[in-house]
Amino acid sequence: MNASGAFLVAAVALVVLLLGGAVSFNRFVSQRNHVREAWANVDTELRRRYDLIPNLVETVRGYAAHEQATLEAVTRARTAAAGDAGPPGSQASTERGLVRSLRDLLALAERYPDLKANERFADLQDQLVETEDRIQLARRIYNANVRDLNRRVQAFPSNVVAAVMRIDEAEYFEIEEAIRSGPAPAAV
Repeated sequence: MNASGAFLVAAVALVVLLLGGAVSFNRFVSQRNHVREAWANVDTELRRRYDLIPNLVETVRGYAAHEQATLEAVTRARTAAAGDAGPPGSQASTERGLVRSLRDLLALAERYPDLKANERFADLQDQLVETEDRIQLARRIYNANVRDLNRRVQAFPSNVVAAVMRIDEAEYFEIEEAIRSGPAPAAV
């Protein structure tokens, strides 16, 4: 092979590498945007939950005002969760505290039959169940997008492009539901 043939092969190889890198980078940009969009959807559903909580607390307060410690714990946890604008790992931590306090609040209904029978409380509880379902759906979509992005960041040859372009893995968002739909399991 003469010098001009070798130059042509090297030039074609360089063009293919540059085009491959550009395509890979554009896919990363697209995937990062999908992760951000999915996170925005999770955040929207979390905000919906935050908006429901004060109404739920006030309804419970009407029936169980002497349960002040539980009501204050829910309010503090809601404030902490709503104010956390950090990454998903940080928000998952504050959300866990909120979920625990919400479960305690909802357990009060079992001790107060009048509260459990209250139409407003039942409506708020139904809205909370629906919101929890929406949070979990948005969370699953977000985590699927994170998984796809992270797989590309870790896999060869796209990991080379990720390293050069400083594209990092995204964080998963793992939280439990505050309330589940459906009846409780029967005692055995």
